[in-house]
Amino acid sequence: MTTATPPVTLDDVRDAAARLKGVAHRTPVLRSRTLDELVGAEVFLKCENFQRVGAFKFRGAYNAASRLTPEQLGRGIAAYSSGNHAQAVALAARELGATAVIVMPEDAPPSKRAATEGYGAEIVTYDRYAGDRVEIAEALAAERGLTLIPPYEHPHVMAGQGTAALELLEEVGELGALLAPVGGGGLMAGSATVAKGLHPDIRMIGVEPEAGDDTKRSLEAGRRIGIPVPRTIADGQALHIPGELTFSVNQRLVDEIALVDDDEIRDAMRFAFERLKIVVEPSGATPLAALLTGRAGVLPRRVGVIVSGGNVDAARFAELCGHRV
Repeated sequence: MTTATPPVTLDDVRDAAARLKGVAHRTPVLRSRTLDELVGAEVFLKCENFQRVGAFKFRGAYNAASRLTPEQLGRGIAAYSSGNHAQAVALAARELGATAVIVMPEDAPPSKRAATEGYGAEIVTYDRYAGDRVEIAEALAAERGLTLIPPYEHPHVMAGQGTAALELLEEVGELGALLAPVGGGGLMAGSATVAKGLHPDIRMIGVEPEAGDDTKRSLEAGRRIGIPVPRTIADGQALHIPGELTFSVNQRLVDEIALVDDDEIRDAMRFAFERLKIVVEPSGATPLAALLTGRAGVLPRRVGVIVSGGNVDAARFAELCGHRV
């Protein structure tokens, strides 16, 4: 599926970057000679685990929320999320003097729920394997008069997420490939819009957990394909179907999707901790896993990676990264 007018453009991302200046962090780009030698390329890691709320999601949430009218802000904001978008909307609402109500799965990581509540949001839970979070959130927003900011299916959200790739390319220059995790597709849609807009020949590689390969299947079929809700440690990518708007962008701009399994994600998290000295959550580690396993294929000389987040509590991190017996 394609649309005549793209839902997000390079100018939209640049506009979002101006809006986020001084509000979102300009996150660091990390280099590692060890990593370069292992994968045979110069790798530039855009560390969104150092972003506010610990993930790239703050960019899109704030870009969208900051455009609401005073009346809309006064009524409040609603969102649905397994964790990072929840925190992002909660913090954006607090920054803008609004209230937030977040629909979260019952099995969302406790640290992500606690952080969301810490930013002042009200939490409404549901069973992710039995309930439809979109329907629940839309009904809640309609009942209370709230403005719904979805985690990826929104032009301003996609534009905000694309600012991470914009910053990376501004800092390091032209890249031969850019890897990013794919869940609902907002980060990839924004990133691909920027990267292809600036450097048309760049190779855009999305990475999904093997259990949640809905975008890969959809790109191969030429239409959105739904799968059962995946069971994977990459909770931020545990989605059953790509977004309609995001898929319309990614179908045009994404060159390929690489898949990694949960053990490979664990190994990448452990590598990031032991060799790069950073904490990365499972969803944020999937592109690194694709590099380390060779699943991203033959690499060009210079490769960018968006490390999307680091929101994992100490107990869960230890559980996931303990050495295999």
